[in-house]
Amino acid sequence: MKIRKIGILFHPKVEATISKAHEVELFLKRNGVQVWLCSAWEPRQIYSSINGTDLIVTIGGDGTILRAFHAIGDAVVPIVGINLGKLGFLAEIDADSAESELEKLLEGNSWIDERAMLSAELLPVKGKSQQFYALNDVSAGRGEILRLVKIEVSINNRSFTTYNADAVVIATATGSTGYALAAGGPILYPESKDLVIVPVAPHLSMPYPLILPGTSEISLTINTYHAASLSVDGHDNMLLHDGDKIIVKLSQRVARFLRIHPRENFFISLEGKLNGKQHSSGRKG
Repeated sequence: MKIRKIGILFHPKVEATISKAHEVELFLKRNGVQVWLCSAWEPRQIYSSINGTDLIVTIGGDGTILRAFHAIGDAVVPIVGINLGKLGFLAEIDADSAESELEKLLEGNSWIDERAMLSAELLPVKGKSQQFYALNDVSAGRGEILRLVKIEVSINNRSFTTYNADAVVIATATGSTGYALAAGGPILYPESKDLVIVPVAPHLSMPYPLILPGTSEISLTINTYHAASLSVDGHDNMLLHDGDKIIVKLSQRVARFLRIHPRENFFISLEGKLNGKQHSSGRKG
């Protein structure tokens, strides 16, 4: 993969990421690469700059990477993350070795890691439908009031169960190490196209997570007298009302990461990351 133009996206409220972004910019320009910089919180500016870009480099944590994927939309551009966050599950490069690792990328020592994404269609009782895409997860649950929400779940147009819970999370393999894991869900291997349904704090309803094949279509119908909410990758958050429905399935879109470390690195680094340890030898994706 010949890399001629790179966009650098950074966390605008963390001074260290801004400083690192300029360091990386200078390094890439010295190596003959055309570079543009932008805050990962400016989706319109990112989308207007994406044309002709061969690679996006994010500087920050996993949240910055998620924002980057949302900002580039359907543009077929891979992303590589330089981790300045905490765990860096999605990031590939350690900040201390950024230049040497980027040099490997420029020399072509890399591979493309494709990850499944979700498509979520919100069908409100009142108003127009909306379409969303998620790399990690889609969750529906309670709003600001601390009361359980009833969420009726159907799979492939057949009624499955009704959860009385704080929320129901539907996650991809990538998202299985995020909110879904915190709620008691399993970890899927990165290339999996399966989906995971995980109830959050269920009360007198089925407490177990469920793994479904990627061909499944999942319907969530909200049943509540109080405000509820829909969250997409913890980024897009919408108010839900009684009777609103969300249809979730695998998207035709895929997320593309540019990787340096071998696929086995996921399993090598997983335990350390879950225990809060950092490994300079590589990042799980």
